[in-house]
Amino acid sequence: MAKIIYSLSGEGSGHSSRSREMITHLLKMGHRVKVASYNRGYTNLKDDFDVLEIEGFSIVSEDNKVSIGKTFAQNFNTIWDRYEAITILKKKYFREFKPDCVITDFEPMAAYLANELDVPLITIDNQHRMRYMDFPCPMEWKAEAVFIENLIRAMIPRPCISLVTTFYFGEKRNNRTFLFPPILRQSVIEANTSVGDYILVYATQEYDTLIEYLKTYKRENFIVYGFNTDKIEGTLTFKSFSREGFLDDLAGCKAVIATAGFTLMTESFYLRKPFLALPMKGQFEQVLNGLMLDELKYGKCALDLARDNISAFLYDIPEYAENLKAYEHKDNSAITEMLDMILADDCKVLLEFHEKRRTIFHIDEKQ
Repeated sequence: MAKIIYSLSGEGSGHSSRSREMITHLLKMGHRVKVASYNRGYTNLKDDFDVLEIEGFSIVSEDNKVSIGKTFAQNFNTIWDRYEAITILKKKYFREFKPDCVITDFEPMAAYLANELDVPLITIDNQHRMRYMDFPCPMEWKAEAVFIENLIRAMIPRPCISLVTTFYFGEKRNNRTFLFPPILRQSVIEANTSVGDYILVYATQEYDTLIEYLKTYKRENFIVYGFNTDKIEGTLTFKSFSREGFLDDLAGCKAVIATAGFTLMTESFYLRKPFLALPMKGQFEQVLNGLMLDELKYGKCALDLARDNISAFLYDIPEYAENLKAYEHKDNSAITEMLDMILADDCKVLLEFHEKRRTIFHIDEKQ
């Protein structure tokens, strides 16, 4: 059995949601796993796994737009804490635990240490779609796509194998990348779905403009999460976040309006809920999710929030619901079977990829 460091981004809840499923599987298979994360990743996993709290990069947004100034200030203020976290991670996890491999869900600290200390690196995330998979991208977004591809390369250098989760399957760019359906929580797979008389709304931080638009729809009911409050304002019912309560409302709604986060979108597709995506400005991955949504016709992407976009989505909900009947229900077995194969026989397959990676990374980083 392998000794594994599993590191994950603490931004949002998607990383910890899918990491929980993967870590649980690895432990069930008898592997030893030590976890490293921060923010929501640490909070969501610390009670159930062996988790080391580290520092990580955080994004600050206002009214669904990334605030560059506040994001820079918040991360600059934690530089010293980040240096201390690297020292602890290197000593306790790499030097003392002596891992056979590192698995990362878009967390750069452990990824860089894996490269420095010559430990095989596996990525499990959806971000590497933008580096290792071809996807539809209008010309006006090409420059940003290239920038993000290089940013991912800088954040997660030289993985041996990339297990990429996606709801849109494009051509792979190398033979070390493997594409899989999105990783789902077991509770989502087992959820009982229905079509209620309300629309679920989720905004990760206060999104006042959206709320003002929704108040103008008197014939629709909305259940709103993300504002950390419990109250009723006309047709809007605000709820504080609860994992179980949110899933119940997701399974019972007739449609979803939210930012274009990967996890919520894919859970909505699995439950066959039409989706109005409001990509956060300054986050190309959310724009990409929205573009793919439009391509598949499972809902609508509104790059610029306007009442007309909301109205058009509400009108077309029946059409999107019909299209979603073709969405394939799949569990996590494909990716867990691949992971088992990679780690079998003392990580034989992984070590073969690692040895090849040593010889080619300096020749062609795109490989």
